[in-house]
Amino acid sequence: MSENKDQKFVYDFTEGNRDLKDLLGGKGANLAEMTNLGLPVPPGFTITTEACKVYLESGSAPAALRDEVSAHLAALESKMGKKLGQSDDPLLVSVRSGAKFSMPGMMDTVLNIGLSDESVTGLASQAGDERFAWDSYRRLIQMFGKTVLGVEGELFEDALDEAKAAKKVTVDTDLDAADLKKLVKVFKKIVAKEAGREFPQDAREQMDLAVEAVFNSWNTDRAKLYRRQERIPSDLGTAVNVCSMVFGNLGPDSGTGVAFTRDPASGHAGVYGDYLQNAQGEDVVAGIRNTVPLADLETIDKASYDQLMTIMTTLETHYKDLCDIEFTIERGQLWMLQTRVGKRTAGAAFRIATQLVDQGLIDEAEALQRVSGHQLAQLMFPRFDEGAKTTLLGRGIAASPGAAVGKAVFDSYTAVKWSRSGEKVILIRRETNPDDLDGMIASEGILTSRGGKTSHAAVVARGMGKTCVCGAEELDVDTKRRRMTVGDTVIEEGDVVSIDGSTGKVYLGEVPVVPSPVVEYFEGRMHAGADDADELVAAVHRIMAYADRVRRLRVRANADNAEDALRARRFGAQGIGLCRTEHMFLGERREMVERLILADTDGERDEALSALLPLQKKDFIELFEAMDGLPVTVRLLDPPLHEFLPDITELSVRVALAESRKDANENDLRLLQAVHKLHEQNPMLGLRGVRLGLVIPGLFAMQVRAIAEAAAERKNAKGDPRVEIMIPLVGTVQELEIVREEADAVIAEVEAATGTTLKLSIGTMIELPRAALTADQIAEAAQFFSFGTNDLTQTVWGFSRDDVEASFFTAYLEKGIFGVSPFETIDKDGVGSLVRHAAKLGRATRPDLKLGVCGEHGGDPESVHFFHEVGLDYVSCSPFRIPVARLEAGRAAAEAKGSDSR
Repeated sequence: MSENKDQKFVYDFTEGNRDLKDLLGGKGANLAEMTNLGLPVPPGFTITTEACKVYLESGSAPAALRDEVSAHLAALESKMGKKLGQSDDPLLVSVRSGAKFSMPGMMDTVLNIGLSDESVTGLASQAGDERFAWDSYRRLIQMFGKTVLGVEGELFEDALDEAKAAKKVTVDTDLDAADLKKLVKVFKKIVAKEAGREFPQDAREQMDLAVEAVFNSWNTDRAKLYRRQERIPSDLGTAVNVCSMVFGNLGPDSGTGVAFTRDPASGHAGVYGDYLQNAQGEDVVAGIRNTVPLADLETIDKASYDQLMTIMTTLETHYKDLCDIEFTIERGQLWMLQTRVGKRTAGAAFRIATQLVDQGLIDEAEALQRVSGHQLAQLMFPRFDEGAKTTLLGRGIAASPGAAVGKAVFDSYTAVKWSRSGEKVILIRRETNPDDLDGMIASEGILTSRGGKTSHAAVVARGMGKTCVCGAEELDVDTKRRRMTVGDTVIEEGDVVSIDGSTGKVYLGEVPVVPSPVVEYFEGRMHAGADDADELVAAVHRIMAYADRVRRLRVRANADNAEDALRARRFGAQGIGLCRTEHMFLGERREMVERLILADTDGERDEALSALLPLQKKDFIELFEAMDGLPVTVRLLDPPLHEFLPDITELSVRVALAESRKDANENDLRLLQAVHKLHEQNPMLGLRGVRLGLVIPGLFAMQVRAIAEAAAERKNAKGDPRVEIMIPLVGTVQELEIVREEADAVIAEVEAATGTTLKLSIGTMIELPRAALTADQIAEAAQFFSFGTNDLTQTVWGFSRDDVEASFFTAYLEKGIFGVSPFETIDKDGVGSLVRHAAKLGRATRPDLKLGVCGEHGGDPESVHFFHEVGLDYVSCSPFRIPVARLEAGRAAAEAKGSDSR
């Protein structure tokens, strides 16, 4: 982006507010908001995301940035009464990233900037604590070396471990000032050797280089991977927050912690978080030292604890949501370093939303926006069977719920490699760091022996909806030997383990699972509102009820038999949007289809069709009974006929072997001849759909007759069949007109024969670009459109789904060409444009044209919002996705209403 000379690139914390997240990032906006609320926030300033964008595009910071930073730094120095880097009493600052959307641990931070060989002695003198000063200096060199100069972090870790080993201690706090002085010398040598330059002694150079490092961290591999995973736009850039340092490592009356206003795992009210005495913030997040529960702070420092509880109430009431808070206590003085709306588990999201409604902080419409279809889908995953026989290995902190089973792996590379080979894996680490992100994504769950609910593993896992157990101290994780030991039990890489993110329990082997209570609720086996009902189910029930009241989109099911139809109905389906009749031709009926294909005469073909007719009719009677009173869209035969025949290679070998033995089967020879005749290089673009109905006389007529006779029988039995007949793969109105003429004649015959008036509507699938582009013409012969977005995506992109997802989609996702597979979420710019265009053209011809979608996008949360916006009447999806679609249809309606009111 071009630089505007009048543009302001730096804001003091007193100048911003929480509504400026686009400009100040989430962290900067919230620091400003807390400052405005009068909370104890260390003074500082924020460099905007606009400055980052200029830097990333041009390779250098905006020309005006240095002078703006200098002015704000001077104001900060005046406020604090000390200067950055001065030798006797130095001002120290932190330089921290802060994008609009939370990206925990993905970008860089440097603490204690301003320390040097001279100023470290001044800090020691002012603090009256030599150990503290040298501990702060070694931290600066370590963080700066890794983050800014690109030195391998393990080199510093190894040196620190050697220092502790030499002193025969196990924790950092047991190293004294003399030990830390030696360690600083070692760290500086590492920097000089690995970075090819000395550690900078000039404080302003340290700060400027750290700012650039934070800008650059926006485009690290881990940050880009996280953005793709969370669907965060790549062009937002990050703000940089320069904040005066406060110190939690000044002794036992100091410390640092992370707090939640409610439990992010369950949503329950209470005191939740971690605290670590005599430490700086990265110690808590990294999980390097095990923390104590936040509640213990009341005993350690009651005054700070009471003040923190008051601030937490203030923030939750102000933000009207669960808040995630970082704080430091410096010799009894509480300082607020960050707040944000906290990431939470799916269950916590539903519970908290309804709790806030009950407290009068938000209304039902806002509660609906606080949850998502992705979260509801997570709640429908199975859980471990509590009655199963298990071998308990240990127990940690329940950081992110779910039941995860997989083979133990001890590094991210192996997790990704095995996952791509089809293995389910559990990533086991002492603690995770941002470099483990790709392995965390690939795993079924994450298990660590260190850290708590606020560690990197816990925060990231909750954000991704991954099962996670942290801080399982009984587990001795040896990543180098690729094993985990619990007492006398050794778990080698590849051994199966099970982790329960709801209880924190870790089991040896595979533990069986049972349906979730949310699924039992949707199935009607658990009733929300009863005295003994699970509060999670009650929360889901309340939000779903509101979503159903406000949504405009109806939700149907893709179902091919009565069993699926009944399940879909229990899940809230308002009809069937896609019954695939080809699924009725499988199993024992396959031979009957072979007879149809092998028919040489009209008589043989008619005989084969007559044999199929009663079977089709029986299927439809059962289906119409299951969905009585609701619409059922039946798609006529769609796939190529060769799919009902034996594989060409296997059949060829069988015939060749039989001929060599001179006992060839006549039927096999005819089958092979038919297979060769029907063989196509690209069958999905060949003889299928409406083309079959036009080429094979009587095929579609048989299906229409079966549908009509079943509907008539159901109606005569006092039922209420509401049937829609759908013609697949239409590309021109002439195809539809020919099939419709034949169908209308068959329906009239059935009506006359049964004495029943049938109101069967006839429509088509829009799954070819030409159909979308000529939708105004096709609507003249169609009473409804159903967008087949699976095939429409294939034909718009030129992709064969069966091939491309396994071949190059992974590379496309990794390179950022796709943010998400276009088969998972609709491509709004391409496929979506055709849907929008066809809907507009179709209704211009026929204003009462019913519009729906029956591709898999019908159950995708983001796609449902698009279909609401375009004005479709319904979406159709698999039975288990129906609750998700219902919820998202409600969210789309509420969101649109909110936008209109604004």
